Amino acid sequence: MSGRTHVRACPERTCVGCRKRAAKHELLRVIAVAGACVPDPRSSLPGRGAYLHPDPGCLDLAVRRRAFPRAFRLTGPLDTGALREQVVAGPDSTSAS
Repeated sequence: MSGRTHVRACPERTCVGCRKRAAKHELLRVIAVAGACVPDPRSSLPGRGAYLHPDPGCLDLAVRRRAFPRAFRLTGPLDTGALREQVVAGPDSTSAS
């Protein structure tokens, strides 16, 4: 087939915590809502998103580096309580909202 492959390209995103690139489906999308970082596991909520490995270590790095306000282009700190609960609970759990 003249050099074409049947493998589909997978979109990549960069984790705001560890700054490593990964496939979009391996990362958790996070958005800012009313001064808080909210997990968006279905990637369906509107607004600017940031991507994070669902790992507490990456979340700690992102908070320490102040990556979320920079990614969302906001000033001031953001509450990461709901996001931390989602990350600690694991990727299998989904929010009831």
